[in-house]
Amino acid sequence: MNKTQAAPVVPKKLILPFILVTSLFALWGFANAVTDPMVQAFKKVLELSNSQAAWVQMAFYGGYFCMALPAALFVRKFSYKSGVLVGLTLYAGGALLFYPAATTGLFWFFCLGLYILTFGLAFLETTANPYIMAMGDQKSATQRLNLAQAFNPVGLIVGLLVAKFFVLDLLQSDDVENFSALPEAQKLLIKSADLMVIRNPYVILGLVVLAILVLIAVNKMPQAKGDGSIPSIKDTFSELFQNKKYALGVFSLVLYMGAQIGCWTYIYQYAEAKGISSSTAANYQLVAFILFTVGRAIGTYMLKFMSSGKLLFCFSGLGGLFALGAVILEGHAGLYSLVLVSLFLSVMFPTIYGIALEGLKEDQAKIGAAGLVMAIVGGALLPKLQGMIIDFGGVGVNDITVLGLSEMNLSFLLPVSCFTIIAIYGIWIHRKHNIVETL
Repeated sequence: MNKTQAAPVVPKKLILPFILVTSLFALWGFANAVTDPMVQAFKKVLELSNSQAAWVQMAFYGGYFCMALPAALFVRKFSYKSGVLVGLTLYAGGALLFYPAATTGLFWFFCLGLYILTFGLAFLETTANPYIMAMGDQKSATQRLNLAQAFNPVGLIVGLLVAKFFVLDLLQSDDVENFSALPEAQKLLIKSADLMVIRNPYVILGLVVLAILVLIAVNKMPQAKGDGSIPSIKDTFSELFQNKKYALGVFSLVLYMGAQIGCWTYIYQYAEAKGISSSTAANYQLVAFILFTVGRAIGTYMLKFMSSGKLLFCFSGLGGLFALGAVILEGHAGLYSLVLVSLFLSVMFPTIYGIALEGLKEDQAKIGAAGLVMAIVGGALLPKLQGMIIDFGGVGVNDITVLGLSEMNLSFLLPVSCFTIIAIYGIWIHRKHNIVETL
């Protein structure tokens, strides 16, 4: 066995920084998971249509798009640790805005809080992903990123449990059979109480993030710092997008995020179409997150034996197959198929991310990471489009049928298309570049 094969995924001297940075992956996993059910919660409490409620995801993932590049420039000029501290400050600030938002009862105020919160997440992801990849041998960078990303599902599961037990289970508007028909005075009391229920997890989250900020601020971490000489952004992006592997990776990540958020957000509406309550639907999403965690472990292990491109092809192909099951299967079988999609979503983000950044120079990688984080905007745009498809026949979830399939089922053709294109990218990478992780 040669030295490359014997090299650890994370060198011993970098274990502490690796653990500290990896903890951030759970933080943004929590934010993702606790926000997905809020689409359904706001829809019920504020009596919104599916496409109107999707503004929650537009605000959440739109913040990534707007702040990713400024975050990358900040980190390139200053340091990784500075980027993390700014990110945590914005994260906490956005979460704490839920307190005045609940007092006013204004939907746009909640969306503003989410928008600022994801400014912080953009800083954290732009910083943490390339930092993790740089902590050791480049040949094991994709596996190291998958290892760090394995803690993301931990945050997802905790976030979902908080959303289920401390939000969905406590919403009074979800317990009323015909909430819209209640007298305005009674509805106002219920709305006020429910908005406080939605507020509480975010305010507590903001306080927890502030505590983590202090913890990281007082710890000493080795990190790179810019030397003040910043190459032209225009030239850097021009070079990056001439790299087909990177450019197609960004596009694939847009599609992946759209498919992932669509499958996770609309599992509640899909369950509603089967007569299942939001609280019960959260149990199905919990199973989906557990499968996501299991899939991440399986996929990380499989990278020892197959190329990143081939793994991406297999997982995206199977994800598309089960998403198609959500389209064509009736009753609970379609819901089970939708849940199983998460098993194959698991490794797709870090694998696409690792493929796209592999081989880039350090300065290119920092800006390239920003481009990939900006691609998270797919989680804002495509679920919005999917919500419009669901609303095509009305604000319900079973207003019309086409060829015997409801508009809800047909909306999942959008994720199916996304997975198909990602699978094509994966097999192209495997055949063209033959990226194999040698451990």
